[in-house]
Parts: sequence; structure tokens; C-alpha cells
Amino acid sequence: MSYNFTPAATLRDVTLRDGLQLTGKLLSTEEKIATVRELLRLGVQEIELGSMARADLVPPMANTLEVAEALTPQELAHCWIWVATPGHVAKAAKAGITNFQYCLSVSDAHNQANISRSTEESMAALPEAVRYAQAVNGRIQLCLATSFTCPFDGQVPESKVLQIANDPRAEGTCDIVICDTLGQAVPAQVASLIANVRENAPQRRIVFHGHDTWGLGVANTLAAIAAGAEVVDGALGGLGGCPFAPGASGNTSSEDILFATRPDWLTPERFGELVQLSERLLTQLGEPNRSKSAQGARSKAKAFEWVIPTGTEPSAAG
Repeated sequence: MSYNFTPAATLRDVTLRDGLQLTGKLLSTEEKIATVRELLRLGVQEIELGSMARADLVPPMANTLEVAEALTPQELAHCWIWVATPGHVAKAAKAGITNFQYCLSVSDAHNQANISRSTEESMAALPEAVRYAQAVNGRIQLCLATSFTCPFDGQVPESKVLQIANDPRAEGTCDIVICDTLGQAVPAQVASLIANVRENAPQRRIVFHGHDTWGLGVANTLAAIAAGAEVVDGALGGLGGCPFAPGASGNTSSEDILFATRPDWLTPERFGELVQLSERLLTQLGEPNRSKSAQGARSKAKAFEWVIPTGTEPSAAG
């Protein structure tokens, strides 16, 4: 029997970007390519491939363009890359990328810490970034970090998010990404902001990016979907965090989001394969698995179809 969450939303897996930002160990180009292809094979339709952030500041992102260049145009059509300047868009486009996530922070203090410029400077550069994306027939998202709270300034008013969402310089962006960067929001707060953006900003696809720092990642994600978000972000095993946001921990787990929302493509067998992919990846990185659903899938409740059959336990090597 199917128990799909209504309304439906698409999962974007952000393991290879936001998920890897704080890891001590790195993934090779080949390992990242294999991860992209496995996620696509299992049914994940959107993937955050990596970032144009400086490799000296975020070392796990150093081989992002090499990964992009090795993927086919068909595979890249499912992949997004984090950018913060028009130059980032131009450089990524040369590697064949056509989906760009232009990120800035609603909080000026975090924007300065994250990308060394003011929020206004980031917005002023956005039209040029849009032109670069359009020149390669690409898509570009307006991604708003610290949409709820800032590690330096505290609470962020909804009015500031709406002001940026309605800024005419964002014309040409296809989506708006609302980020709970620190994972400090609660479901009612998420529902309020998503509904406000849906009702009082230009019509774009709404993406919700959540973190599970305070244990409300899945609850916030479901609240966002119910309020109008069509895409939600998650990372395998709850991996991730922001190196420039003190207090930010892992993303909401992709496995937990999928188990809660039950998209049509997800079967117990595919879910089991996704859990095993996550286990291998996290073991290789030396990171803990924070997914409650992955833990449940390894339980002894054999009568429950979502439990992974005995004999497929992860090996000591992952």
C-alpha cells in the first residue's frame, strides 16, 4: 500500500555540495561521479553537484568542475552547482553546467562571512549572472541563505526575505531557495515564510533547504511542502553543515525525507539501496550516520517491508 505525502515534492540531494563542506576526508572525482550516477539510477531527479567556492577555503569542492566535465549532458541536466558571482557562472558554464544556484544571504553579516561582500553587492551582480546563464540556455536559482536566523545577527524578519524575493534584479531566476541555514526554525515559522513567498512574490518554483540541528529537519520539510515548496533539499545520512555559519550542523537526511514523503519512484528495495549507498559513503568519509530512517532500515522488525533483509549488512570496509 502506498502512503505518499500530499502534496508531493521533489527531493534534491545535496550530499556532494552542502553535505561535504565540513568533512575532513575528501572524495575523488571518480567517487563523486559514481555517486551522481547511482543517485540518478535509484530515482533521485535533482542533485547539487558541488560548488564554485574557493578550494583553499572549502577543499572538498576542489574537483567540482572535473566531475561536471566527466558527466554527460543528460546527467548534468539533473545537476545544480552553487555559485556566488557572475564569474562563477561563466566558469561553470564552460564545463558544461547549465543549472546554477546563485546564493546570497538575507543577513548582511553572514553574506560578508560567507562570500566577502554585502547582500546588496550580491544582488547588484545578479542580473549579470542571469545573463550568463541565459547565454547557455541555462537555469539560475535565487538562493537565500539565513532566511530564518543568522549566526551573527539572530532572527531574520520575513520582510527582509520578501524584499529580496521581490527585487526586480532577480527577474529571470527560475526558482527561489529558502534556506534554514542553521536549522533553528520551527514548522510554523517555515510554513509562514513559504506561504508568504508563494503568495506575495513573483511566481517561481519554491525550494526549501533545511538542516536538522535542532531535530526538526523532517518536520520543517513537511511543513514547507504543505505550504507550497515543490523541491526540498536533503543529504545522505544527514551529512553536512556550513563552515561559515557557527552552529550549523548536518542537513536534513535524504533517507528521512524520502521515507516520510514516499515519492512514486521509491520502493522498499530502492530505499534499501539508497541506505547502503549512504552507509558506504559515510564509512569512507569517517562520518556518523544521522538518519533515523537508515537506522530503522537496519532494525530487526522483519515484518516491515522497509527493513533491509538480513545478509546485506555493511562490511567493516563500508
